[in-house]
Amino acid sequence: MKKASDLFIECLEEEGVEYIFGVPGEENLDFLDSLSRSTKIKLILTRHEQGAGFMAATYGRHTGKTGVCLATLGPGATNFVTAAAYAQLGGMPMMMITGQKPIKKSKQGRFQILDVVAMMGPITKFTHQMASSDNIPSRVREAIRLAEEEKPGAVHIELPEDIADEHTDSTPLKRSHVRRPTADVKSIREAVKALEEATSPVLVIGAGANRTMTSRMLLQFIEKTGIPFLTTQLGKGVIDERHPKFLGCAALSAGDFVHRAVEASDCIVNLGHDVIEKPPFFMKQGGPTVIHVSTKTAEVDPVYFPDIEVIGDIANAVWQIKEDIVPNGGWKVDHLLAYRQAEVAHTAPLAEDARFPIFPPHLVQSVRDAMPDDGIICLDNGVYKIWFARGYTAYRPNTVLLDNALATMGAGLPSAMMSAMLYPGRKVMAICGDGGFMMNSQEMETAVRLGLNITVLILNDNSYGMIRWKQANMGFKDWGLTYGNPDFVKYAEAYGAHGHRVESAAHLKELLAHTRDTPGVHLIDCPVDYSENDQILNTDIKKLSKEL
Repeated sequence: MKKASDLFIECLEEEGVEYIFGVPGEENLDFLDSLSRSTKIKLILTRHEQGAGFMAATYGRHTGKTGVCLATLGPGATNFVTAAAYAQLGGMPMMMITGQKPIKKSKQGRFQILDVVAMMGPITKFTHQMASSDNIPSRVREAIRLAEEEKPGAVHIELPEDIADEHTDSTPLKRSHVRRPTADVKSIREAVKALEEATSPVLVIGAGANRTMTSRMLLQFIEKTGIPFLTTQLGKGVIDERHPKFLGCAALSAGDFVHRAVEASDCIVNLGHDVIEKPPFFMKQGGPTVIHVSTKTAEVDPVYFPDIEVIGDIANAVWQIKEDIVPNGGWKVDHLLAYRQAEVAHTAPLAEDARFPIFPPHLVQSVRDAMPDDGIICLDNGVYKIWFARGYTAYRPNTVLLDNALATMGAGLPSAMMSAMLYPGRKVMAICGDGGFMMNSQEMETAVRLGLNITVLILNDNSYGMIRWKQANMGFKDWGLTYGNPDFVKYAEAYGAHGHRVESAAHLKELLAHTRDTPGVHLIDCPVDYSENDQILNTDIKKLSKEL
């Protein structure tokens, strides 16, 4: 007979768990004691449960394996809610473990007690309260199976104090070996026929294609057919965006150069599309043929109702289509690629504008110039996300971590910390607005304590810039969105990090190179000039692309 909390840790070890991120509480002390004796799992103590959840989700995003995080009952568990939604909508496998008062005999009344299982229900794939130590192996195995199965997401297990202290003769279950099903041959034939009969086909690479690492098969397909491709924000980097057939990233809702290219197409192949992301086109009856290639059937929505569905492993489906298709020489794609050339021509002079405070297109180009091919940028949420999605050329999968699903503020720093832990040999940068950074800035202490090598670039406009941009776009007066900030350089130094303040465009380039090449945690306070956001993103781009 062994203690239940020891068994729980053994089950996590059997699943290959490397880290548990979190803030323990009184109700987790049995679990914590068991964890202290594990030689395979490391506890990463964070300063807030939300940071722990974001780190666990990012572990899942990078590896495809379940990231695990820990919190106590009540307020600890409620602090996981945003991270759970982030993982669930973003397709990141994550398990949350929360404590609870004894469920058989408790002398504390309702103190701190919430129905956490019911609370987690709508934002997870699986949530369960352990009522018997004998069931731990099957519940842990089932939770992780569901977390990692397409579409990946968040799961939750509540471990009450008295259950954790029970003794049981149960033993861990081994992982099963599983392969994703392959697409039906007839659906492949239908898709190929539609493509061969099209005049101007395009590929749209979405979130699902990024998760399942379909890069190799997709590249072979594009090389064979010459069909141009674009990405959603969560599909960035699946194919090297320096490819001559790249049309751009759908960052704005409509009216961008990339949207005009999609509108000029008569057959759209959606690879790994998820309605969580706003689609880069508006479907209409009698419009282009839409082919949905994914692991799951299409979730029908007013903005998404495809004609042909190819369901199965995405990489295998792409390979099957590639093997069957015969490029007919009749496809006309030059007019689609002309939109991309026009976008590049529009962006190039903007990127050279070396004004101070820093102009967003110049900032994006400066970061791209500073980062190596395999460098990882982790974006928080703000208006700069649109500039980076449009203008930052991604070379490899999962090198641009942005969140276009929940699109929460506060995830940029924890996401970068996890990336730096997983890939210590690669350069990692968190890019945050001043608003988003302050939502989880306390994790700077965690980053310093862990000895991580990261740069935190803060784009400082002393306001909630994304909402301010929208406010201007809607014709409302500028009101209610500005605030003051701490001295970010002193703030970084107070945590034992290195603080830097940008004084010119040339100085920004110097600082990006210095922080990239110097170990430790670096913070760069970068003033930005967002004054032309509305003019460029809402007026100029739409006007220029329409004229084409």
